[in-house]
Amino acid sequence: MGREVMKWMMVYVVLLGLNLGEYYGARGDPQVPCYFIFGDSLVDNGNNNNIQSLARANYLPYGIDYPGGPTGRFSNGKTTVDVIAELLGFEDYIPPYAAARGEDILRGVNYASAAAGIREETGQQLGARISFAAQVNNYRNTVQQVVQILGDEDSAANYLSKCIYSVGLGSNDYLNNYFMPLYYSTSRQFNPEQYADVLIQQYTQQLKTLYDYGARKFVLIGVGQIGCSPNSLAQNSPDGKTCAQNINVANQIFNNRLRGIVDDFNSNTPDAKFIYINAYDIFQDLIDNPSAFGFRVTNAGCCGVGRNNGQITCLPLQNPCPNRDEYLFWDAFHPGEAANVIVGRRSYRAERPSDSYPFDIQRLAQL
Repeated sequence: MGREVMKWMMVYVVLLGLNLGEYYGARGDPQVPCYFIFGDSLVDNGNNNNIQSLARANYLPYGIDYPGGPTGRFSNGKTTVDVIAELLGFEDYIPPYAAARGEDILRGVNYASAAAGIREETGQQLGARISFAAQVNNYRNTVQQVVQILGDEDSAANYLSKCIYSVGLGSNDYLNNYFMPLYYSTSRQFNPEQYADVLIQQYTQQLKTLYDYGARKFVLIGVGQIGCSPNSLAQNSPDGKTCAQNINVANQIFNNRLRGIVDDFNSNTPDAKFIYINAYDIFQDLIDNPSAFGFRVTNAGCCGVGRNNGQITCLPLQNPCPNRDEYLFWDAFHPGEAANVIVGRRSYRAERPSDSYPFDIQRLAQL
């Protein structure tokens, strides 16, 4: 009798392990051979550490909850792409371009840079940064290395065609360009519709270059509700709670066009697959019903300075709030790890039909 119970318990444990492995994407080898990441401070993991930039996060309290301490991540812990890498089954997080060496590049590279934008001038008031075009150029250098490692271009092309490429830019083109009229003239040159068109045109050109250099599985991440960030609230909100609608409306115009180019590329590049992640609406859920996700504070950073802790980012060695998982935002601009985990999980496996289009990252990995 005891042996029968033990046998069925063993079967149950094995099945439970399989089910959990399937959910978390952690069964054996990764679901894709490599994961390439393009973006800004939301996913930068160290590329700005050694350049002349004010947009850096390689000091405490950044990384206070990350196993390795401060790394350059603009978070108390993991970013959304760290969570996605876990769910895709990678044992380690994707290395930054600044540190990726040798065969490490075969599992992917993170090219993201804080303050970077689609436009070259975006973020220039913060000093050096690696624009989208420069990130794509760095990827081209990586491709040359992959060809050398694998032996020939055909082998490299076949390998890269199975990888996932995530692109998340645009936030700085609004916060550190369009809505900063003292530094930039774009808001006088373009209305929001025209500006979105200009951004999408430049964005599309970089996607075509990535395609020309082997990318086939694309994840395009929409701009989140940056009009609801502590910085936007500190500068624009009469009550410190009401989001800046002019910023959010402009973001939605951009996002609608970004979702549209998914259809364009899927129609015109039949050997490639593009998906769109609706970060805007995922974040809307967290703002509308914070208690359902464990959040208590949605309008202030866990650390920072001034109204809403939103005037600037965390100061070196500043003491952050102790209840970090209850804060939607870590600093003036960036969500904390708790929010990043939710966004990363819903990007990987959609919980609502609106989370991704036409399907989610988990499905993309299977194609």
